[in-house]
Amino acid sequence: MHIFGRSRELQSLAEAFHDSARGNGRLVIITGGPGSGKTQLMHEFLTTLHGADARILTGTATAGERNQPMSLVGQLLGTAEAETAVSPHEPFAVSPPERDRRPRDPWPHPLPASAAPRAAEALLHLVPAERPLVIALDDAHAMDPDSLTTVVHLLRRSRCRRVFVVCATSGHLGALHTAAHTELLRQPHRRVRLAPLSEASVGELLAAQAGRALPAPVCDAYHRATAGSPLLVHALLDDSAGLGPEVGPPVPGAAYRQAVLSLLHRGEAGQVRVARALAALGTPAPGAAVAELAGTTPAGAQEAVAALNSSGLLDGHAFRHPTAAAAVLEDMDAAARTALHGRIAHLLYRSGAPAVEVARQLHAADLVPALWGAGVLRAAAEQALAADDVERCTAYLGMVLRDCADPREAHALSVALARAQWHTNPAAAGPHLEPLREAALAGELSMRDTATVLRYLLWRGDTELAAKAVATLVRVQSPADAQIVAEVEFVRQWFYGVALPGRSVPVAGLDARPRPVRADAGGLASRVAALVGGEATDESAAAVAQALQGHRLDHLNLELVAMSLLAIAHADRPALAADACDGLLECAVERRATTWRALLGSIRAEIALLQGDVTTASRGALDALGILGAQSWGVLIGLPLSTAVSAYTALGCYAEAEELLKHDIPEPMFRTVFGIQYLRARGHHHLATDRPFAALGDFETCGRLLREGNPNLQKGIPWRSDLALANLRIGKARTAREYAEEQLRLPGGHSSRARAMALRLLAATCRPHRRASLLREAIDLLKTCGDRYALAQAYADLSAAHYELGEYARARLVARQAAREAEACRIESPVDAHLLEDPVRPDAAESEDGPALLSDAECRVAGLAALGYTNREISTRLHVTISTVEQHLTRVYRKLQVASRAELPSKMLEHRIPKLSDRWAGTHSSAG
Repeated sequence: MHIFGRSRELQSLAEAFHDSARGNGRLVIITGGPGSGKTQLMHEFLTTLHGADARILTGTATAGERNQPMSLVGQLLGTAEAETAVSPHEPFAVSPPERDRRPRDPWPHPLPASAAPRAAEALLHLVPAERPLVIALDDAHAMDPDSLTTVVHLLRRSRCRRVFVVCATSGHLGALHTAAHTELLRQPHRRVRLAPLSEASVGELLAAQAGRALPAPVCDAYHRATAGSPLLVHALLDDSAGLGPEVGPPVPGAAYRQAVLSLLHRGEAGQVRVARALAALGTPAPGAAVAELAGTTPAGAQEAVAALNSSGLLDGHAFRHPTAAAAVLEDMDAAARTALHGRIAHLLYRSGAPAVEVARQLHAADLVPALWGAGVLRAAAEQALAADDVERCTAYLGMVLRDCADPREAHALSVALARAQWHTNPAAAGPHLEPLREAALAGELSMRDTATVLRYLLWRGDTELAAKAVATLVRVQSPADAQIVAEVEFVRQWFYGVALPGRSVPVAGLDARPRPVRADAGGLASRVAALVGGEATDESAAAVAQALQGHRLDHLNLELVAMSLLAIAHADRPALAADACDGLLECAVERRATTWRALLGSIRAEIALLQGDVTTASRGALDALGILGAQSWGVLIGLPLSTAVSAYTALGCYAEAEELLKHDIPEPMFRTVFGIQYLRARGHHHLATDRPFAALGDFETCGRLLREGNPNLQKGIPWRSDLALANLRIGKARTAREYAEEQLRLPGGHSSRARAMALRLLAATCRPHRRASLLREAIDLLKTCGDRYALAQAYADLSAAHYELGEYARARLVARQAAREAEACRIESPVDAHLLEDPVRPDAAESEDGPALLSDAECRVAGLAALGYTNREISTRLHVTISTVEQHLTRVYRKLQVASRAELPSKMLEHRIPKLSDRWAGTHSSAG
């Protein structure tokens, strides 16, 4: 294998060899840190001696044979006796781990220490008459003292002979400073030092592996991870080879881990202890601390750190790659590793280190020291939760709870642990909160912890017990506690909403209007109350949206934020709600708040459904369902399920909707507003699949639950219109009309969508002329709320009404608008295909590319007149005078050559006047 970045070192070896071949014995010592490529360099050099006609003897010393006299010399003599010509390939053609495991070629007769001079003489006799002798000693720093003495004798006797001795060492020869060792260093020699590979050399190595030059960032990443250690670079390349033919950024794997351990165990025992201490610390620490942990002196620790830096494992006092630190720790015995982490925790605590650093070591040691351990872990848990590290937070709290003996403290820890787990998995919070029901009712918990338990009860659908608990807490004295109680009750009534008949508990003396304690939560709750409790206006909706900006994702306000978004969307501002929800969703993803992401995702799907984007709604609801398990959803599973069923039904995907309706749902869900939404979605699916009586049953159940539950929710859920539709489908037109009229008589506060739905149903029970007028009013309302799916259906109804009146051109004009709205919703057109066909155009008609006949203002007026609006209705919609409308119509009649408005629809189709769009009927447009 070709080596990179070592040409100068190879040249030095070649020069020394040629000098020895002329009869001048030479010694070359190759030095460098572990893994620097000393063995590879020696192998590369020996392969260059093929044509030199030299006799080559090789040997490798090991630490395990350091106490065996003459072990290295025995290798040399044994090899010489067994072979007449030793190949330079075999000893160095294997990797270092294989080389260390291969069996030795022992000298057949043991050599006593006194035989060193005789052994040196025997080696000299191997020098051919006209050929040089090359003796290559790898890992010479580990040779036994007697072999070292022999080499010194050999060097003294070969100064004028063709003898070339090359030793590869790790910078020092032997552990004992013997006289022979000192004498060896005094011999004339040349030193070849192997520095780490440069960035350029690493780039060359990578290019050779990839077959092309790699980008600079990739080369830089390999160099940073290895500090130019050839062993580590090759290990990373071995790991990357398993990922595919392309060489990309380094991905440490098994080969890298093995290389790290190989480098580690080549060093002294002190280096291993220092490396383990640094790996367990995880962050740089003072030298004195490292020395204490490793059981050495500060000077010894610094020497070990320097050696580990030279090997490419460390960068200063930190590992270059976390995988290296992990490999070092995994190499330890489990008990020793745990004990080391415990010593580090005590050391850090004594030195005043931050709680997060101490807690990390306590967790690794699974240790909670008396007196101070619990406090450190709780403080670190709070910081971890603030940093959205739920896993670490729950781990710390679990350790404290495990060793806690105080019942009240254990309760507080259980609630804190549940709050943390709620971020990612509400089902995991249940076992901690379920046993605290009685403690919460008995007032044994703090108000914040009580609120957490109550929120859990609501999430599980136990709205009655939550109401009872709130009723027992009305005598709280603290304003902050009163605020918490008020928010819980506010969420119970308005978000969860429905209670079982006869079991709702009034909360006497409690003001359900939130009184601000914190500026953000209090402000949000009061704005939501204003939005859902009165007439919705642009200002009240914008106030809620503004309060949501930058809102902190906290367990205690999850439902409040969700209710705020739904309130904005159902107040005919779905686009505003969508923008606010998208911002919160992005924050939830960044903070890895799984529960928030699931609930916000289901709300975003509901908003898309309200906008008529049924495809996005179905996809978003299914995605939200997949984020949390069914147990974690609790009663809120009704929200994504109802949205998905409604969206699939609108798309005509009845089989998919049927599968969703087979999901197991918690029975308590029907005591909440989510059960009402689920029943409504199921009922409309029954209608779409020709099961009107099943739909009627679901809608009647909705009405009963709402009448017997929270009356404030009735105006927000159009169950009367649902019943009108079901009765219409079974032929009870009079009953349908009564329900639709009852829906329309409701006091203010119900949405434009609900009123439009009631108008469509009422229109279905009227004569065609009255039907068209009602449908036009419904269309105006649907444009206001932005529901394009319902708008397509209303346009289809209006087209049918005109067709029934014999106004075929007008029916065709409206049918095209229905088709365009359906196309925008990605659903099939709700009108017959024949209404969308172009009428036969007379030869005199202008081409599409011809000049426009009508101005924009004339188009707006003509479009509304073609739909059947009166002059007064047009003036009201376009905010112009009736006189202006009449003037525009006069010009339109003249340009289109019509005698009356009855001819407008056909003429507009004939001349292809720009399509009827919202710009014709824009409420803020001017016709002048």
